Amino acid sequence: MTQLIVYSAGRPSEIEHNITNFAAISETVAALGANIERWQAGHELAADASDADILGAYEVEINRLKRERGYTNADVVRILPGNPNWPVLRERFLSEHTHDEDEVRFFVEGTGAFYLHIGDKIYQVVGTPGDLLSVPKGTKHWFDGGAEASFTVIRLFSEQVGWTPLYTGDRISDNVPHYKAA
Repeated sequence: MTQLIVYSAGRPSEIEHNITNFAAISETVAALGANIERWQAGHELAADASDADILGAYEVEINRLKRERGYTNADVVRILPGNPNWPVLRERFLSEHTHDEDEVRFFVEGTGAFYLHIGDKIYQVVGTPGDLLSVPKGTKHWFDGGAEASFTVIRLFSEQVGWTPLYTGDRISDNVPHYKAA
């Protein structure tokens, strides 16, 4: 279930709001300048589906976003349980950063949490299959797939170089509860 949890950056262990109504999540996220929408994540993927297979399954949706928003590139990040590289990747994803362009992710399978650090609040957006989240360029954020990650996301961007993370050096993510997949 898609979820939005709001924390105070000064008291990150205390939950201020916990929202599970998608319309309310969408409205709250929009007020932050971000966007969340729901696609149909109904394409069956084989356990050994390649990145090309995944992109091909969602080609219509991807091409629509490219036309509407000017994205030129799409790729896939697929982390399955037991991935020996996940602990190192997770540590990198947990580092607060920004980008020089919007970060757009569509959840194909599994779940994960984006944390948006805006003003004195931390907004944890838990994405589930069918969720398309767009984080505006320059927004401080990080991502967590949980200790034993299981997710497949399609990322869209305008330029490969624009997606490069610009780390803030702030380890605020160490003080906010980490994501625990259901």
